[in-house]
Amino acid sequence: MSNRLQHATSPYLLQHADNPVDWWEWGRDAFAEARRRGVPVLLSVGYAACHWCHVMAHESFEDDATAALMNEHFVSIKVDREERPDIDAIYMNATTAMTGHGGWPMTCVLDHDGSPFFAGTYFPPQPRHGQPAFQQVLGFLADAWENRQDDIRGAADALRQHLNRESAAARPVTGAELDIAVALFEREFDRRSKGFGGAPKFPPSMVLEFLRLRATHGDGSAATMLEQTCDAMARGGMYDQLGGGFARYSVDSDWVVPHFEKMLYDNAQLLGVYARLGTPLGDRVARQTADFMLRELRTDHGALASSLDADSEGVEGKFYAWTPEQLLEVLGEDDGRWAAEAFGVTRTGTFEHGSSVLQLSDDVDETRLADVRQKLLDARELRIRPERDDKVVAAWNGLAISGLVAAAQALADSQYLDAARAIADHLLEVHLVDGRLRRVSRDGVVGNPDAVLEDLGCLAAGLLDLAAATDDSVYFEAGTQLLDDALARFRADDGGFHDTATDAEQLIARPREAADNASPSGLSATVNALVTATALGGSGRYEEAAREALATAHEVMTRAPRFAGWALVAAQRLADGPEQVAVVGSPGRDRDRLVAAAVRRFGGPVAVGASDDARLSVLAERGIVTEPAAFVCRGRTCDLPVTDPDALRAGPNQA
Repeated sequence: MSNRLQHATSPYLLQHADNPVDWWEWGRDAFAEARRRGVPVLLSVGYAACHWCHVMAHESFEDDATAALMNEHFVSIKVDREERPDIDAIYMNATTAMTGHGGWPMTCVLDHDGSPFFAGTYFPPQPRHGQPAFQQVLGFLADAWENRQDDIRGAADALRQHLNRESAAARPVTGAELDIAVALFEREFDRRSKGFGGAPKFPPSMVLEFLRLRATHGDGSAATMLEQTCDAMARGGMYDQLGGGFARYSVDSDWVVPHFEKMLYDNAQLLGVYARLGTPLGDRVARQTADFMLRELRTDHGALASSLDADSEGVEGKFYAWTPEQLLEVLGEDDGRWAAEAFGVTRTGTFEHGSSVLQLSDDVDETRLADVRQKLLDARELRIRPERDDKVVAAWNGLAISGLVAAAQALADSQYLDAARAIADHLLEVHLVDGRLRRVSRDGVVGNPDAVLEDLGCLAAGLLDLAAATDDSVYFEAGTQLLDDALARFRADDGGFHDTATDAEQLIARPREAADNASPSGLSATVNALVTATALGGSGRYEEAAREALATAHEVMTRAPRFAGWALVAAQRLADGPEQVAVVGSPGRDRDRLVAAAVRRFGGPVAVGASDDARLSVLAERGIVTEPAAFVCRGRTCDLPVTDPDALRAGPNQA
């Protein structure tokens, strides 16, 4: 028998619609029911592509005895963190504060006001590795609620105060502090396996873009860290060597075995990184990643789905792993043995059950590789595929627009620009309701959750990038309207931003986060969009707002730069002008080469248009040209027009 989740729009919630647990969606009705019954609220947060969320669901939420305990002693709420990032952020902060770590599935127990007094992540069905069984946890919490109300109130009050603590004082970041950030990255750089930190190792997408900007200023150390990390990720198991696209992270520090879920936000950001790299490997990975996104994530309405699951047939990674015998079966003796060596497929295996995750060796015959890759990809298509979470998230599709625009410009491939335009058109048609942005849609139907700051910031940035690439003022106006909304409803008293609007649902705290996570924070996304609007000739108040907001991220930029990559990008762009870059001239190969050079040289949008019919002011002010030319301005100073792509890559030719 289905529970209340049968009416949800989230694919993750629908996965739990047939659980014996009497799940509720987040809302006033659930808390009213908890008050009426005199029981606490059990909050479970996860997402559709999460492997351990599936494990806990199978072990506990599908178990009748466990469900009976939950139904008797709690009102249980299930939340999709991708649909309600505001709820996820608040209770993940609480979980981290109470336990010292976080992750999903997240399990919190709340009082009737929504204040948490217990938090954890995954709990096994039986005691294991020092962890209690989930049923034991439920029994303990039910007893505590009944007999230890004073302790519960004390814990809940302390957590509420922690969640509402004031932000650090705002200070502008200096040029010297940007230099120090690079030095800190050097100190944390893994010189053996590349990247930053140890296991699990995540793709540092936003940090890589900051390093790219520093490299364009002649910073050799930044260039080395950028190129070596991109090479290591692209050759490792985290990158899908057959179908393109990146998995969520590497479970080891050597980029060998991934956590296999594929997220739109990772691939959208890494697409931009590799497109701007300007190397043969970068071009190949960018093209394959863009093709993966359009082949496997594009929905019937032209926008992009959120993720692909880590599991297929209930087994993590089964879709992607290979044995030597499977290679021989598909390719035959000669190519099978060659592929095993080229992709690091061994008898003992690099993954589980004697299987290996494909990695690419340094020196391979590219022609033979292309043939072998296609045969293996065709064979893999016969396997049972991982499930797709097909909800459309505004923020992540905004990131995808930016990534596809970068790929279109760097690779001179209009199909990616067409795809970016289709995404933008869908979001503007479906996600804007009465002038306000909504966060999610599915099957062309918009969901109820309002947009949070990251939605406005990421989508505004994508629309502005698209406006620049197409000289289309409709996208420029739509992007700046989102920024105006962010300034009107999300601005904090100190010039920074809250992650929810002033008129949003009132939770136990108003989330506000300067640090990036797997995708840009709402603050860093919005600041970068404000800088982009400035570079395209937008109001001067956008630059002023960007500088004020960025100052509120000073602490994380200087103390923990690995978690402030996108804010550092904004700081570098502001330090550079921000630069206005326009390529003007008739369409063709010469203009394409200038555009590709510009997108790999600069940090902001590259506006492109004809000299006699431009709509954006950044293009219209350039006058008539007899051949394609690039114009670069910083503040009130402009370089001489450049017609040679090599000269454009080399640096300024100031007038």
